[in-house]
Amino acid sequence: MTEDQYARQAKDWTERAYADAETYLAHRADLVVALGPELAPGEEVFDLACGDGGLGELLVARGFRYRGVDSTPAMVEAASGRLGDSAPVDLGDLNEYVPPAPVATTTVFRAIYYARDRRAFFRHVGAFTEKKLVFDLNPRQYRLEDVLADLRAAGFERIERRPFFMPQTVALPAPAAALARALELSGPLARIALRFRFTYLVAASR
Repeated sequence: MTEDQYARQAKDWTERAYADAETYLAHRADLVVALGPELAPGEEVFDLACGDGGLGELLVARGFRYRGVDSTPAMVEAASGRLGDSAPVDLGDLNEYVPPAPVATTTVFRAIYYARDRRAFFRHVGAFTEKKLVFDLNPRQYRLEDVLADLRAAGFERIERRPFFMPQTVALPAPAAALARALELSGPLARIALRFRFTYLVAASR
């Protein structure tokens, strides 16, 4: 999708992009907190390519500080409108933007492919991220081994990953959503499923 397309769809992006935004983003928010070193309330999450701030809304509600950055002015405007005074949102490129102060966690969702040089991007993020970097990874798009090597070369020596089986474009009944979350922990079955669809969530720390 081009920047112009993102701009045209910025209004209500979260509601349009996900069949069940609340369930999908709540699971993502829970894993941002729990995967890898656990976040404590009051710590800051720095969300690169934040879109309209849908994830930020949930993290703020959970007691975390949040700062969003997006390269599309219309998305920044939409995120600022969604979050109001509860969190700042800035315009910037994820390859270059540096937050005003170090943050506990940096997140990058549905945007890692915007990194011009992935290893350099990981080093850039590592310079201001104190606890962990969390991002999603499509193992059919990028070789997992290559991404892990880039993380380690950038100084992220502790890496945890978990399959993420919450569908984006299908709203699941509550029992089915609970089953999807349970299947993420099913080991070999989860790895087989990832050959065909779904993504990993990766948490990298030092």
